[in-house]
This record gives sequence, C-alpha cells and structure tokens, in this order.
Amino acid sequence: MGIRPADSGKLARDPVHHPLFARCYARVSTRAETRLGMARVREGLLAGLSGRVIEIGAGNGLNFAHYPGTVSEVVAIEPERLLRQLAVQAARRCEVPVDVVPGAAEALPVKSEAYDAAVLSLVLCSVRDVPRALGELRRVLRPGGEVRFFEHGRGGGRAMTFTQRALDRTLWPALSGGCHLSREPVAALREAGFELGPYQQVLMPEKGPRLPASYCVLGSARRPGHADEAADRAPGAAES
Repeated sequence: MGIRPADSGKLARDPVHHPLFARCYARVSTRAETRLGMARVREGLLAGLSGRVIEIGAGNGLNFAHYPGTVSEVVAIEPERLLRQLAVQAARRCEVPVDVVPGAAEALPVKSEAYDAAVLSLVLCSVRDVPRALGELRRVLRPGGEVRFFEHGRGGGRAMTFTQRALDRTLWPALSGGCHLSREPVAALREAGFELGPYQQVLMPEKGPRLPASYCVLGSARRPGHADEAADRAPGAAES
C-alpha cells in the first residue's frame, strides 16, 4: 500500500494534540454539511477522481462518503487522535477502501510517487510549515498527479485582511487548533511548483455575514511530469 511501517519511530507520538478543538470541530463540521452546504462542496471537490488517493488532514472523515467508485484506495492522514478515531469510524461506513493513518503533513509516512491524486480540504491553514508540507505532497504524487483543494484564506477588503492578520497574531491559532486565517493557498501551491488548474472563489456561508474564515477557494492543481521538472531546472529556464 506504500505506507511506511508504523514502528519506524516517527509515529510513536501524535504530532498534533488539540482534544478540545477536535471535539468542537467534530460537532461544527457535521452541522455544516447541510447548514452551510459543505456536502455539496465535497461532492464537487472529489468528483472524477480515480486510482490511488492520499488525503492530507482528513479530520473526522466527512469526505469519505463522497469519493467516487473509480477511486481504488484512499490513504487518509490525520495527526489528531480524536479526529482520527472518528475518521476510522467513517471509513468503516464507506464503500471505497479507506485506510486512516497517523502522521503529519510535513513528514508523510508513505512512499514517493505512490499516488495518482491528493486531496487538501481545510488543512493548509493549520499545518506548521506550508512549504515543507507541499514539498511532501509533491514527493508522494506521481508525475502528472492531480491535487484537489478546498481551503480558506485571505480575502475581503483591507479591513477584513487586517482583522485576519490580527487574529492570526493573537488568539485564533490557539483557540482553533493551529488554524491561520490569512494564508494564501493558491499562491503557496504555485510557489511549491504545482501547475494550477481551474479554481474558483467560494464564500462560506454563501449568504449572510462575511466572517474571517468565509473566504475559500476550490480548485485543482497538478504535479509537473519529469520532463517538465527537468525543463524547469535547465539553465536559463527562469528567463524563458
């Protein structure tokens, strides 16, 4: 299955421990499936995927029921113990084979170039090191592999972005399991060497007040093939 042995020593201790936030998130995210239309977003996020998929930061496993039958296997990485336990329960109810695995986005416990596609769903806001996490994602995807992403980040006018940054510097990460409001997921994917596909801005909720976490983006990206990567490394490539 391309998963590193759990007895390697790297996974002996949970890399993330936010039990209070995990309980709150489990309740809020479940209600958001219908109240905020998240179930519909998940359907769009995962439609058309096939082959072997790795999902980073699977949370309580709400994506699992939306994977199409063309997916042969999902390896779902979740570092928080309570959320991982809930994800295991969700995996048991899923028709697609799902293996829930402990691990951090910055050190994925799987082999290189082992997956046809990857899923990022409200996870880049909370990883400790975004460039390192995306470097790991690029490592485990096969050349030409696809990334599907649904992330929240910086948005709104000057007042909102000021508020997002102020919250990031103060209480928000501590109260929200390490979440940051003002990150820019599309720019981060581009800087990590992924080729951006179609993406669209999404407001959550679609109607009602605009909150600091309302500004989301839904789309896809691709890991370049070996030939593309070699061309990027060639002398003078940056000038062409």
